[in-house]
Amino acid sequence: MTVEVVVPEIGESVLEATVTAWLKREGDYVNVGDVLVELETDKVNLEVGAKNAGSLKEIKVQEGEDVKVGDVLGVIDEKAEQPTDSDKGKDQQEEREGKKEEKESRGDGYKAEQESAPQVTPVASRLAKEKGVDVSKVSGTGNEGRVTKADVEGFLEAREKAEETKQVSAEKEARAKPSDKESMPSSRPEERVRMTRRRRTIAQRLLEAQQTTAMLTTFNEVDMSAVVEMRERRNEEFQKQHGIKLGFMSFFVKASIGALKAFPRVNAEIDEDEIVLKNYYDIGVAIGAEDGLVVPVLRDANRMSFAEIERQIKSLVEKTNEGKLSIQDLRGGTFTITNGGVFGSMLSTPILNPPQVGILGLHKIEERPIAMDGQVVIRPMMYVALSYDHRIVDGREAVQFLVKVKELIEDPEVLLLEG
Repeated sequence: MTVEVVVPEIGESVLEATVTAWLKREGDYVNVGDVLVELETDKVNLEVGAKNAGSLKEIKVQEGEDVKVGDVLGVIDEKAEQPTDSDKGKDQQEEREGKKEEKESRGDGYKAEQESAPQVTPVASRLAKEKGVDVSKVSGTGNEGRVTKADVEGFLEAREKAEETKQVSAEKEARAKPSDKESMPSSRPEERVRMTRRRRTIAQRLLEAQQTTAMLTTFNEVDMSAVVEMRERRNEEFQKQHGIKLGFMSFFVKASIGALKAFPRVNAEIDEDEIVLKNYYDIGVAIGAEDGLVVPVLRDANRMSFAEIERQIKSLVEKTNEGKLSIQDLRGGTFTITNGGVFGSMLSTPILNPPQVGILGLHKIEERPIAMDGQVVIRPMMYVALSYDHRIVDGREAVQFLVKVKELIEDPEVLLLEG
């Protein structure tokens, strides 16, 4: 009996993936739980394991190809018996002898040809033939250096770009004056890097956010003196008690929840002609990963203490750096906080994370002079920004929301009482 290995349900709004690497080959015996293939989605990398023991009879989708949920990746033959150690040794010996005989019968010329010929997946071979591509000129990025469909497509794209660039350069050169030609460099090195699925999806979602929402941004500034003073005064005790440092993010998570309770439309979403008001608070925290921004979620953040928020954020950052975020970590979210201040940003306009209608942007804390009680004083100040969907959030609500955040941060005792 044969069973199919299919692309599993990946998660909310994730419908496609790319096959990045097969860890087993056709004919390999696999046990239940063995990882067969790795998939890349726009959010996380996913390992697909064997649910049945047997021989991997057929691989239906090659590395570099895109798949959808439910697509068949391969076929396992459950009737195949697990090879014994003696069988493995015999197979390896026969394989070595067979290769030796084949080499002797075909001669040195065939050996040189085989060593120089690239390994090509069937799909890549068909595409190369259709497009007239010499696969020997294509660099393979698949398992063991195999040329995949994505490699051929990348080669075609680079060739088209090179031809366009050559044509444009020729036109410019024809129009250029002699003095211009003399001043132009003889070569201008460029490097082309294929976008990852995550980066492509980020680009698409950000563009969609700007095209499908009525996005506006309002700004304010927050005096961080009280929070800075409380943090310095309580951090050592907090760390001894909870085993983690007291950061600024937990204050802003709590302050955001307080403001969301006061202005519930900022915690809503649009579903066709209805407004869905959410009475729970799943706060997304934007984290900058190497291959793009991810937004894992603090689920039911209103029920968390300061220490729980700090521990959860630390755990999510570690998972992000290790590439171990799960779909569950990224699922949902009703409101997002992004902190560009950790990279030195003084002011920015955050882009909405649909279907959410609000995102709070934090920035670098800078000591600067401000007027207070008729005097100029130096205070640690931070600019904050709220981007919102004007279709359901009015400017008045957005401004008042940001003022509420400011009030709670500047008087953290109220924040503690309301939290």
